[in-house]
Amino acid sequence: MPLLQFASFSSIVQPTFWHKLTELKIDVLRLSDAAIPVTGSYAPGRVIKDRETGADVGLGCHLSVGGEGFDKDFQISAGHARASGEFRNYNTIEDFKAADKNALLNSVADEIYDSIVKTRSTALLNRFVLITFADLKKYKYFYWFAFPAFIAKPAWEIGEGAEGWRSADVLGDNAVASISSQLRTPEGVRPFFLARVKAGQFEVGAVEDFETFFQGSSQEEQIIGFLDPSSSPDIPGWPLRNLLAYLRVLYPEKTYKLRVLCWRDPEAYAAGNPSKSLIGTVSLPTGTETAATSAQAVSAARPQAVGWEKNAAGKMGARMADLAPMMDPVRLADQAVDLNLKLMRWRILPALDLDKVAATKCLLLGAGTLGCYVARTLMGWGVRNITFVDSAKVSFSNPVRQPLFRFEDCLDGGKPKAECAAASLKDIFPGVNSAGYSLSIPMPGHPVPQASVEQTRKDVETLERLVDSHDAVFLLMDSRESRWLPTVLGAAKGKMVMNAALGFDSYLVMRHGSREPTTGVHSGAASGSGSGARLGCYYCNDIVAPADSLTDRTLDQMCTVTRPGLASIAASTAVELLVSMIQHPDGVRAPAPAPQTISQSDPADLAASSGSILGMVPHQLRGFLAQFRSVPITGAAYDRCTGCSEKVLQAYEKEGFEFMLRVFNEQGYLEALTGLDKLYDEGEAALEAVDWDEDED
Repeated sequence: MPLLQFASFSSIVQPTFWHKLTELKIDVLRLSDAAIPVTGSYAPGRVIKDRETGADVGLGCHLSVGGEGFDKDFQISAGHARASGEFRNYNTIEDFKAADKNALLNSVADEIYDSIVKTRSTALLNRFVLITFADLKKYKYFYWFAFPAFIAKPAWEIGEGAEGWRSADVLGDNAVASISSQLRTPEGVRPFFLARVKAGQFEVGAVEDFETFFQGSSQEEQIIGFLDPSSSPDIPGWPLRNLLAYLRVLYPEKTYKLRVLCWRDPEAYAAGNPSKSLIGTVSLPTGTETAATSAQAVSAARPQAVGWEKNAAGKMGARMADLAPMMDPVRLADQAVDLNLKLMRWRILPALDLDKVAATKCLLLGAGTLGCYVARTLMGWGVRNITFVDSAKVSFSNPVRQPLFRFEDCLDGGKPKAECAAASLKDIFPGVNSAGYSLSIPMPGHPVPQASVEQTRKDVETLERLVDSHDAVFLLMDSRESRWLPTVLGAAKGKMVMNAALGFDSYLVMRHGSREPTTGVHSGAASGSGSGARLGCYYCNDIVAPADSLTDRTLDQMCTVTRPGLASIAASTAVELLVSMIQHPDGVRAPAPAPQTISQSDPADLAASSGSILGMVPHQLRGFLAQFRSVPITGAAYDRCTGCSEKVLQAYEKEGFEFMLRVFNEQGYLEALTGLDKLYDEGEAALEAVDWDEDED
């Protein structure tokens, strides 16, 4: 008789599997290539009609895995059978190629055989192996499946004529419907089952109950069934191979000849179409009926196993899934941007909270050299929400120093800087949410004409709204006085305010101290200034109010003249300081490091002492490019500060725009409000009280 052949499984890997693997590799597996469980499923074989020719077309013998297969509570689709697998991801393509394929297959084959011999369970008969290598930079995934199955010696034969493969309709009109209704379970379809006729009705039982279920039944009444993924008219699917091995190991004296039901396409039958299920008789060659007893079979060595899947060329080898051409380029860019950050987290800083950084909304006041570099560094950290405010237009001197602008942006009078910078960010990375506002920020010492009051009011309202809707505000403007209004707004609203200012070869980067919103008390302890002391702002060291620094200035005084590399250093430092503050448990209220921690050189010691996993969170950094040196400084807040003192903040909260208008128009108002004018008088009085010795000696 002809030998029984089996249609091997063909794997289908859903795109969701590769997306989930990408997440697991970065966030969980990292450098581990240990085996982890994965679940797949397969459906009964299906045959459809070709619309043009009317011929039957089989849909293959497939086992499918998707991203949900990594979930241990994954519920498979109705009408499918579950298959458990062992998954390994290798770190390099060389490791993937060098993996001992025979050892992997035999290890799982041992598990299957042990489950048969020791527990008499069919749960692992469809167990599979999946090994992969994920090239996450190119979105190429190399993979290879193995479906371990035991070789029968001697080989099974299929009967001929009435005992060969026939339609299951020969069982009777109600047989298919009756069996179908009993195969479904809450976890899918039974992959293996027994069937018998009792009192004219078909009954279905578990293969594990072989002896008791068939007790009193003749061999002709006994049916061994399995959910068959094959659609071939004369070749059953791969699961039958291990089912026959299971029966031969445990019941050799009763299983030399079996009626096998290949259960297929129940949906087609339910729709009124003929059943595609097959029934036939398989047997071992004559003379093997009494070759062994059950005890002898159980003690015998495990049969040899095969099962590595062939590739598309029909050869033993791995397959490759290239997702890059199938993916949205924006999606590709989004994942690629995050890749470096996630590698940073699992290789160096497991506690790094990237989601917190990405969720931070940043407002950049100034879209010049500092603004451009700050925006680029923020994107490098994964920040997705960046807004620019600037009143200028792109000039011909800008593109060489400001990387978000091109020569074309300077033509026809120049594009508005803020909108142009925002558009450039989207060109660089479409996933960023960027916007630009052309807005003039009102300044102390710059009186507002009566005709411009309403426009100024609108500008202030726009700025207030922007500060409200962002978490961090960067002060990146050219003039000192333009930083005053954002300083007041940031302090009053409890925002993270980052300040960067440039000299010729020196720079200042600082974070403003925070005010407790409920008590009005500032927080962020200043080192050495006592309990409850707060960190100062940009104006806390000044004893004069900000005033007009632009009028009556020469060209070199009006332009920021700096060494070309200074702006990028200061901008990057400001962003790194912000991220360090975000990672600190106290956030905007993080205290400045104590003086003794500043001298510590070990990053781990700095992180432990400062509270941020990225190291210390200084108040100010003063850099000197001529010396290639950066000095951390802590400055306490000043109770007469024109930018963040309680008198200024309370006046703003009480009077709003009217308060601001007085600051813009009235020279000396801020000094009088904060008490700086009295400080001058006190200084003069102190000088008058000194008994000067006018003797020449």
